Amino acid sequence: MSLTLGLTGMDPATEAALKAAFVDANARLNGHWQLLPEAEAKYVVVDMDSMYGPMSWLRLHAAGKRVIGLTTAPRTQTDFRLGRPFDGNQVAVLLREVAADGGVDLSAKAAGTDAAPSKPIDMPPEIIRTASAGVPPRAEAGKVGSPATVPTPEIPVAPLPTAAPPSEVTAAPTPQPPRPEASVSTASADAPPPAAAPQPPPVPPREPVFADWLAPGALRGRFRYRRNGGAVLLIDATTRQYHGPAVLKPVAAYFDGVVRIEDFEALDEATWASESAALGAPQPLQRLQWFGGLLVGKGELLPGHDVAGRCQLTKWPQTEREFPKHFRIATAMMKGPATLPDIATASGIPLADVIDFVNANLVTGFAEFVPEAPIEPIEPPKPTGLLGRLRGK
Repeated sequence: MSLTLGLTGMDPATEAALKAAFVDANARLNGHWQLLPEAEAKYVVVDMDSMYGPMSWLRLHAAGKRVIGLTTAPRTQTDFRLGRPFDGNQVAVLLREVAADGGVDLSAKAAGTDAAPSKPIDMPPEIIRTASAGVPPRAEAGKVGSPATVPTPEIPVAPLPTAAPPSEVTAAPTPQPPRPEASVSTASADAPPPAAAPQPPPVPPREPVFADWLAPGALRGRFRYRRNGGAVLLIDATTRQYHGPAVLKPVAAYFDGVVRIEDFEALDEATWASESAALGAPQPLQRLQWFGGLLVGKGELLPGHDVAGRCQLTKWPQTEREFPKHFRIATAMMKGPATLPDIATASGIPLADVIDFVNANLVTGFAEFVPEAPIEPIEPPKPTGLLGRLRGK
């Protein structure tokens, strides 16, 4: 089995810290894992606390990827979860678990190495420095006996919980790559200390929005949702259907701002039967997901994609009468892979509208970016005629 990991949907500081932790964890596991671009990796880590994390998860899930959610929340709807803050120990435990899920046993530790604990151990600075150098720590002055050693406990890893609604996210410090220990200097004691390295800004926390609750597994049961006296939505998360207005624009404001679990009102069987009958036939919940993807970017492409890349529709989407321009965009995209500026030119639609349409179909799995095909070498023409045949002999 190929153990390949990719990263997406995160800021540069988080990505750098995660790469450093991966290198540390992979060394503990004898280098069984390989870090690859998102499109080539089987498992992809997504920052579920970022603005576009849930959208990235939906896109990857539709592409058949196994997703690892990086989050401060105790639960997530992704296949696996990596809590933050994290370090090489937590990443090593995660990589063992993911490999075991794929049928590869990495539990056996290499000779002369310790198993990675699931959380860091508080140790005195002297022990940390000497342990990292491979030298046993010195015994305390005035004490007789062998140097003290710090045991590495084996901490059992609890199985991941099943998918559940997103919870409120609290701020957490952004993990930083480990700094090298300062070497012993022979300079004068009066020498000024070295300047501290600049620290990247912390990642702001993100609370759940309405689009997050539309993801599969985020809600369970039947709910009534209404906001600021607007249209009523009856959501059946189990059957992935909803009852509500026949058009989408009246609920556009529902996708702005924070939405928590208490904003959804659970309904009993009798109430659901009476209210759903008054609202008409059920509609697929994917329609609301599509609308959320249309609104989230505001003319900017979802993270992890290049505007200059070639995009195509995998199948004809359900276009909405409220957005007549989308039919022209879809028609241009069905001709084959093309860059978004080329699609805008072919359809005569502004680029920002094309990007919003592509975002909506990436979220629902109706669109995808395709890699550039390698250029095949051109064979020289074969000689023709009598003189050509003579030269070819």
